[in-house]
Amino acid sequence: MLTHALHDVLQRLDNAARAVQRPVPRLLAVSKTQDATAVAELAAAGQRAFGENYVQEATVKQGQLNALALEWHLIGHLQSNKAKEAATLFDWVQTVDRIKLVPALARYRPADRAPLNVLVQVNIDDETSKHGCRPEEIGALAAAIAAEPRLRLRGLMVIPIPHPDIERRRDAFARTRELFDALRHDHPDIDTLSMGMSDDCAIAIAEGATMVRVGTALFGARPAKTPDPTGHSPA
Repeated sequence: MLTHALHDVLQRLDNAARAVQRPVPRLLAVSKTQDATAVAELAAAGQRAFGENYVQEATVKQGQLNALALEWHLIGHLQSNKAKEAATLFDWVQTVDRIKLVPALARYRPADRAPLNVLVQVNIDDETSKHGCRPEEIGALAAAIAAEPRLRLRGLMVIPIPHPDIERRRDAFARTRELFDALRHDHPDIDTLSMGMSDDCAIAIAEGATMVRVGTALFGARPAKTPDPTGHSPA
């Protein structure tokens, strides 16, 4: 069943990209709260990249799935005291939003691993309840990341306000793409704009997303629960 869902999502991404004549973005399967069995099923169907919100949950899941050699992304807020574990466990950290994290991630990235791929998380709508740096802080944060040999600056990540009118999110995606293009002037090697989730990925693709984070459309709706204190919206 998950295999069918994966096929449907990949077809949606392909259709959305073709409609606006853009490259098909990478799919990040948001596996937070999902058990290792579900991840393994999607992996068997060809999905390799998975996103987790919490270091502790990811530690357990990765231990169960280590033999599959999957690509793991941290997409939840990173606390400073978890930087060592994040630098060791993950291939990507998409939520670097303050300079304090940069030297810690670099220091703890194992020397026998490839540099840690890093995205700068931007609080594009200036929400007090959301993490992410302000747009004017991107340059300094990106420069700090790029200066660390054990880190690799890859681009930007954003979570806009989940307005019920999906078209209202388009402006946030467009503004993020402008920030991404501006950042490319100083860092021409960046290649990743992570934005868009299950219900708004087509709009995100139209505005230039190169990676979309999809959970619900793959695994089904999650049970209702109290709001995530990290400020990370469902994917």
